[in-house]
Amino acid sequence: MNLRPKLIATDLDGTIVAHGGEISQRTIDVFHRADQMGIHIFFVTGRPPRWMPEIRDAFGIGSAICGNGAMLYDLHQDKVLEEWLISVESQKKTVAKLRATIPQVSFAVESHNYYVRESAYIPRWDVGLDNIGVGQIEEMMTVPAFKLLARCSAQELSSDEMLEIAHRELDDIVTVTHSNPHDSLLEISALGVSKGATLARMAGRLGIDAKDCVTFGDNPNDFSMLQWAGRSYAMADGHPDGKKHAKDIAPSHLDDGVAVILEELLQLPA
Repeated sequence: MNLRPKLIATDLDGTIVAHGGEISQRTIDVFHRADQMGIHIFFVTGRPPRWMPEIRDAFGIGSAICGNGAMLYDLHQDKVLEEWLISVESQKKTVAKLRATIPQVSFAVESHNYYVRESAYIPRWDVGLDNIGVGQIEEMMTVPAFKLLARCSAQELSSDEMLEIAHRELDDIVTVTHSNPHDSLLEISALGVSKGATLARMAGRLGIDAKDCVTFGDNPNDFSMLQWAGRSYAMADGHPDGKKHAKDIAPSHLDDGVAVILEELLQLPA
């Protein structure tokens, strides 16, 4: 018999948050209904904490995993609870290998309380945080980092093309993924850190098995949690490879796809 999930985990952007930042009332309502039923809610995102206030304000419930699994974050107290960071040595090895294989690449590095970019790295979302930049990111690599970002600012290569190179060069050093196939940006975490790995750790602490969890996502940084959960849905308008990793497909995020599925799942017996 199919039962109601005990844990719901969802990506944000392109999954329950439109690319303009909108979150539908239908989506907010169904998550509140799930929370009232005692279901654990996890917002699992590549975002850093500084991008989370709108999620806290919109929902007022749930737990957060940020940085593609690199951080357990208390959404409501604005507090980092745990972090799994990239060592300085691994940061420098990663940069050296990518510079050798993608000569036009530039870098930014961030943690929960800082963001630094190379002057050649043109930000899309963090405009204003670092208006000067540095010549070489290596000079700023003095402490473990939450995330390393690698960009082809002139978009000479797509994110998928960059990811193929990075997997070949870096699989024994760091975890590399991306969250936008139309961009030219890699998101890099410590080796073994992913949305799926951290979500599995959190579910284990709650005594919840993968078969009792449902996950939603739209891009490669979601694939690990789509693979892990007993029920998982790739967004119909997400990355074309999503269907290879998820158990099912949800309607487009523009059609409230996650809410559509959850409304059905919440009708199941507990």
